[in-house]
Amino acid sequence: MARTLAHPLIFVTSFVSRTDYSRPVVPDRPASGAAQAVRHLTIPHALAGRRLDQALAELMPEHSRTRLKLWIESGEIRVDGLAAQPRHKLRGGERIDIDAHTEPPLADAPEVMALDIRYEDDALLVLNKPPGLVVHPGSGNRAGTLLNALLHHDAALAALPRAGIVHRLDKDTSGLMVVAKTEAAQRALVRRIAAHDVLREYLAVARGDVARAVTVDAPIGRHPVQRTAMAVVARGKPARTHVSVVERFLVATLLRCRLETGRTHQIRVHLAAIGHPLVGDAAYGGRDKRSGALAFARQALHAATLRFEHPVTGGALAFDAPPPADFAQLVATLRALPKHART
Repeated sequence: MARTLAHPLIFVTSFVSRTDYSRPVVPDRPASGAAQAVRHLTIPHALAGRRLDQALAELMPEHSRTRLKLWIESGEIRVDGLAAQPRHKLRGGERIDIDAHTEPPLADAPEVMALDIRYEDDALLVLNKPPGLVVHPGSGNRAGTLLNALLHHDAALAALPRAGIVHRLDKDTSGLMVVAKTEAAQRALVRRIAAHDVLREYLAVARGDVARAVTVDAPIGRHPVQRTAMAVVARGKPARTHVSVVERFLVATLLRCRLETGRTHQIRVHLAAIGHPLVGDAAYGGRDKRSGALAFARQALHAATLRFEHPVTGGALAFDAPPPADFAQLVATLRALPKHART
């Protein structure tokens, strides 16, 4: 059974289904220490139908979209040996040759910072990020980030793009992240994320009564007016979020959200688009009622579950992290309200 919301770009189904994705192909290792070396990779079949520039942005997150586009347009990136345009549609399985000069990464300073590490071996580590911590240095945030802390934790991470970070959480989102410690592990994890082969589930508190489980299928792209925000837009990237109800309260609902794709602000945008923005989300919540039971200083979102195969051993790894104290207190306050319904 399916239902379509008024927004023409949003399709919501009332069931949650698992999709079997083929494994991505791990690219060849580039020459070590070379400033310019031909690098080869194979487009995973999970990215069939995507534009060349979009696919490469997912497969090579260590490079900016602008740089990748310039390399494509200058012929330094070839598809099956031929020059292509950034908008070239892929079928999956193509060989990509990258013959481009890569600049050394901007040096970031190691900083002493406590990290809640849940697992670590020679290839990767899994940590529980607190709310309020910026993941990667950027404009106005050159210090005090997770990346700076990682560089202090393991100096060898300075040799990896983004210090091994393969996916991000928003500053005010808490929860589990995986960080690679070797080039091979980083490439493998990036491709598994691109192939939707890493299970990521979030706990979220949304405003209003979400009556049942839904799957939100709506493309996400840059907001046409607010350039720092994202939105459901016709030319956006495909995005799908599976939402199930954990507990219903008088004025809000505790949800579990599973990402099938990983677009910027995906859960925040999708829940707002179906009329249930996150409690505390100033960017996507409109006139957020920050008083009483709904008073919360950040978006109520926590990356609670992470499941994936080890990029070296192939063994199954599974991690769960309870939400931080402020999130737990919000749920306790909502649960104490009269006339709430539990599912």
